[in-house]
Amino acid sequence: MSRAVPLRLLGLLLLLAVAGCGGEADSAMDLASGQATGKPAYGDTYIEALQGNISGLIPNVLSDGPSFEVGSLIYNGLVKYDKDLNLVGELAESWQYSRDCLDLTFKLRPNVRWHDNQPFTAADVIFTYETMINPKTPTAYGGDFKAVESVVAPDPYTVHVRYKHPSAKALQSWSIWMLPKHLLESYAREGKLREAPQNRANPVGTGPYRFSEWKPGEKVVLVANSDYFEGRPYISRVVYRIIPSSATTFLELKAKGVDGAKLTALQFKRQTEYPAFRKAYTKYQYAANVYVYLGLNLRDPRFADRRVRQAFAHAINKRELIDGVRLGLAREATGPYKPGTWQYNPNVRTYPYDLAQARALLADAGWTEKDPDGVLLKNGQPFKFELLTAQGSDEGRKVAEIIQASLKDLGVNVEIRVIEWAALLKEYIKKRNFEAMILAWGITPDPDQFDIWHSSKTSPDELNRIGYANPEVDGLLEKGRSTCVEAERKQYYDRLQVVLAEDQPIVFLYFRDGLPVVSSRVRGIVPAPIGIQYNFNEWFVPKQLHRYTAG
Repeated sequence: MSRAVPLRLLGLLLLLAVAGCGGEADSAMDLASGQATGKPAYGDTYIEALQGNISGLIPNVLSDGPSFEVGSLIYNGLVKYDKDLNLVGELAESWQYSRDCLDLTFKLRPNVRWHDNQPFTAADVIFTYETMINPKTPTAYGGDFKAVESVVAPDPYTVHVRYKHPSAKALQSWSIWMLPKHLLESYAREGKLREAPQNRANPVGTGPYRFSEWKPGEKVVLVANSDYFEGRPYISRVVYRIIPSSATTFLELKAKGVDGAKLTALQFKRQTEYPAFRKAYTKYQYAANVYVYLGLNLRDPRFADRRVRQAFAHAINKRELIDGVRLGLAREATGPYKPGTWQYNPNVRTYPYDLAQARALLADAGWTEKDPDGVLLKNGQPFKFELLTAQGSDEGRKVAEIIQASLKDLGVNVEIRVIEWAALLKEYIKKRNFEAMILAWGITPDPDQFDIWHSSKTSPDELNRIGYANPEVDGLLEKGRSTCVEAERKQYYDRLQVVLAEDQPIVFLYFRDGLPVVSSRVRGIVPAPIGIQYNFNEWFVPKQLHRYTAG
């Protein structure tokens, strides 16, 4: 369950395991709510299958989807995206943005309290900002505030932000989760938020749910915040059950052991079309802002050669992936922007399936000989590498297997290694201890992807995991985020896509559809362009259908 997590800021979905550790919240497609009428009632428990363990409880210093799913119910930002993908107030009740895009003034809600009953004020906003720009803070998201010149509070419920120059993400950047100064100031000063007690237990936010319990590898439990400023949520208790296997998740759905989950394409199209399942659950489908990719460690001399990456792109049949893995429930990716959005550029280089062209590119890169097993050689070294994917991800495993077979036809030996999600993130991805990986990125409605592609964002706590560096891309990213004129930004991002398509820093595979399923007991679900989770606080179970107590 994710509310609008991936839309808060780029990187709040950051690294998703391919099977869906993070959420998909995007354009609605062919959604029928399937909801019967019923009187709203407080109470009951909602159980969601979460495929990966969370890594902590202060999302500002984390980078995994499961942690953001949980954190999205504990914390708030000053603004958020509404159901139609417009930025609206959350902790800010209003704002004024100057015509020159240099001054942004927020008026805060006066009735917001932290979960420990302390008031939320402008001091917390300034503290959060100072924490995010502190070079000691292990966060990937401080870059969004580099254009800020000053942040001051004329009074406890007013925040004035002055920018050095126009910033495209000025408003969106304040969707970052606000942190309590009175609890975290000493830890933040030393850059030790990850060591703070609130990152392991008892986090204090302003959100609709309070923390109750975390048993690593088993579950996370939240309870409704009766003092929430937007009103107490109807559902009294949310339990995230950590179930690494999508097959096990499906068994739990059939046994009614969970109320909500994300289905695989096979489950969605073929395994759930029988009367008992259709009666017990409602399925949803929408075009998600999530793309799946083959990531290559560009610090490896083999993958640093652009011709090798281009060869892989030609050798992988994307249509086979979409039909074989997603059963058609995806769209081919040519870059990091979703087709149909204003920033998408259709006029870029594409890589149709062409083994002859792939072989020619590899030959041009010096891979001209073969060993007795048919594996390509260069300077006597065979072309073989390890491809990592997340445990429990049927989709990731299938994608890896198809790529393995495709590259074998090319003369490249690929060994697949499946690793538990938390270990994959901590020990391999963050430490750059990988050759290749199958993962997914979640993106926001704003086209700024500075944190992913800029050459300055390659440290362990940042998001340029593959080590990509291109001076032209750096310049385009800097210009794209330094103007608030959409037409100017469109030019920069169109060119960015041209360069990325040529470079193929990763092999862009496909944008998948989100395929969530929710128990038919649950009412109040209203599909919208952002998806279904945006109004989770308004979901309810009619009293006569309650199955769980709030304890």
